[in-house]
Amino acid sequence: MTRTNLLSKIQIFAMAVMANLAVVMVKAQEKAADLKVDVDVNKGGDAMGGDWMSNPLVWVIGALILIVIIALVARGGGNK
Repeated sequence: MTRTNLLSKIQIFAMAVMANLAVVMVKAQEKAADLKVDVDVNKGGDAMGGDWMSNPLVWVIGALILIVIIALVARGGGNK
């Protein structure tokens, strides 16, 4: 076995050991999850219909308008 081949294998082994130690150190930093979550699900408090941005219909119409604008710009107005 040549000297460079042996050094290469030692380097690969050392990098693998260091990578595994890094994973162990990262896992050691984790602690138990904080499960104290306060969520307000009251949706009927606003006279204007609540948060209108959470309505999926607004997002669909906005996406369609964006697609139409992109198609019109890409077409170039049709002048040849």
